[in-house]
Amino acid sequence: MVIDAAYVLEAVLVGLGATLLIDLWALFLRRAFSVPSLNYCLLGRWVLYIPGGTIAHKSITATPQKRHECTVGWIAHYLIGTAFALVFVFLVSSSWLASPTLLPALAFGIATTLVPFFIMQPSFGLGVAASKTPKSLMTHTVFGVGLYVWAYLLSHVLF
Repeated sequence: MVIDAAYVLEAVLVGLGATLLIDLWALFLRRAFSVPSLNYCLLGRWVLYIPGGTIAHKSITATPQKRHECTVGWIAHYLIGTAFALVFVFLVSSSWLASPTLLPALAFGIATTLVPFFIMQPSFGLGVAASKTPKSLMTHTVFGVGLYVWAYLLSHVLF
């Protein structure tokens, strides 16, 4: 199986754009409705504890801070979004990048909610799907919309 570099590059750009849309959505919610944003420093803390063998925490907020956790958290956030986009584009094929449609992207974005529900939130000590389900579902729905929007823009502007 040969993978075209342009195909991978476009998928990476779609992932970065979709993740950026999540952040813009969070900024809008914070400014317009005083909804607190996700704390990616906690994601960084979790990531930084993994090499030492600690995956699950009783309470990630009570776990001692690690140096550079905020930077690591933000980088991890964008790497995760990019990885999701690469998986999605691999599943739907390169033809979707040339002619993107909303429904598969939206469905995949909603499906990505399973990662925080069953991996991250339990590992942070919050239990399965414990933390504000509607917000997490909406955030991942926005990610799905972002996959579509960025693929559409890239297919009609750059490629």
